[in-house]
Amino acid sequence: MDQRLLIDGEDRGATGGATFERNDPFTGRVATRAAAAAVDDAVKAVEAAQAAFPAWSKTGPSERREILLKAADILKSRSDDFARLMTEETGSTGPWGAFNVMFAAKILTEAASMTTQIGGEIIPSDKPGNLAMAMRRAAGVCVGMAPWNAPVILGVRAVAMPIACGNTVVLKSSEACPATHRLIGEVLTEAGLPKGVINVISNAPEDAPKIVEALIAHPAVRRVNFTGSTRVGKIIGELCGRHLKPALLELGGKAPFIVLDDADLDAAVNAAAFGSYMNQGQICMSTERIIVDEKVADAFVSKLAEKAKGLLAGDPRGQVVLGSLVEPSAAERMEEFIADARNRGGNIVAGGYREGSVVNATLVDNVRADMRIYIEESFGPVKPVIRVSGDEEAVKVANDTEYGLSSAVFSRNIQRALKIAEQLETGICHINGPTVHDEPQMPFGGVKGSGYGRFGGKAGIAEFTDLRWVTIEDPNQHYPF
Repeated sequence: MDQRLLIDGEDRGATGGATFERNDPFTGRVATRAAAAAVDDAVKAVEAAQAAFPAWSKTGPSERREILLKAADILKSRSDDFARLMTEETGSTGPWGAFNVMFAAKILTEAASMTTQIGGEIIPSDKPGNLAMAMRRAAGVCVGMAPWNAPVILGVRAVAMPIACGNTVVLKSSEACPATHRLIGEVLTEAGLPKGVINVISNAPEDAPKIVEALIAHPAVRRVNFTGSTRVGKIIGELCGRHLKPALLELGGKAPFIVLDDADLDAAVNAAAFGSYMNQGQICMSTERIIVDEKVADAFVSKLAEKAKGLLAGDPRGQVVLGSLVEPSAAERMEEFIADARNRGGNIVAGGYREGSVVNATLVDNVRADMRIYIEESFGPVKPVIRVSGDEEAVKVANDTEYGLSSAVFSRNIQRALKIAEQLETGICHINGPTVHDEPQMPFGGVKGSGYGRFGGKAGIAEFTDLRWVTIEDPNQHYPF
């Protein structure tokens, strides 16, 4: 299908009519032919958002709330369209597409509820007759950059709270799912957003660096949020620092899943399987290191391997649990991980093979620190088991990574689990739950190489507003001279 840019409420072709193609990773056929924005198009999108900002920022909270709630309803009504586009562009399964829409609708609903929570406070002043206030106001034009792996959830998340706070936005779509992200703009426009409040641009992969730099450098842009790899996130952070633009970065992960010797093994197996293999392991929160106390490791690995072997993988349009990876090259990378682990003494206890862009649920036991699967974020369905002796070693291994997004601890002793949770260098920790878990009202984000800033609920308000100090003073106050 042909996909155009959304700028100032209008469908537009790119400058010079440039386009690029996105292929279905499973079939290899063209899924989308999208407009390939030039720098001029990026500037026009920011200018449209800039022109719309004064009126939108003064729009009352009830009106903003009504539009966001209507958008949530429209989004849900387009569930089949979103799921189809996700399968065609990214190789995901239908259930993952449906979940994306359901969760994204909740993000819009939560953002709608925040329109009346953008408050402030009265601060006691030492100055007689002085009324001192801290007041939040919309920041201005916000640029959001969303990835392909949960495209509806993360595309909506990139724009919902900024819009709720009275900002206008430019969404730079992922090169892997331009049609999916463009449909988000269509939904919000249909819900009643005025022209220019949301703008969506797509670009050819080779043009990404200059498009991103042009967006960040534009004087009207006041906030940037990016969800994606740590490698690219560092580039975004450097550009934002150069231009003194606050950035919210939600980046890669290497989430540890710790199984203590007193854990409910069946419960831990179910959570580990879900966290490891949901969406083929292509989630920032995916379980990336399964750290198991050696006292229970044999039993746990046996149970998890058996479960992994029963997870069907194949054509994402079929009745499967695991669909296609986003690119054939991603599947080839999984083969490299498997070969490296096998050559270094790892034991492949489930899976271990691929067909085209599909990789079966794979579990590698006896993983050591010299293996790629121990160090690198796999972003795929190849998962390592690392055996440890005691709680102290479990924490040491869990923190032995540049990343720090999600984590999980399984134990029947909650105090013991909490003690470990307090030592983990992550922004998120779930006790007796999977590493993959999110709710729109929760402060979501990481530490270390997983980025900084928080999406979700009131934490998101702070990211997309400016806090101002305003006083009302006695005009006849005393001065020393």
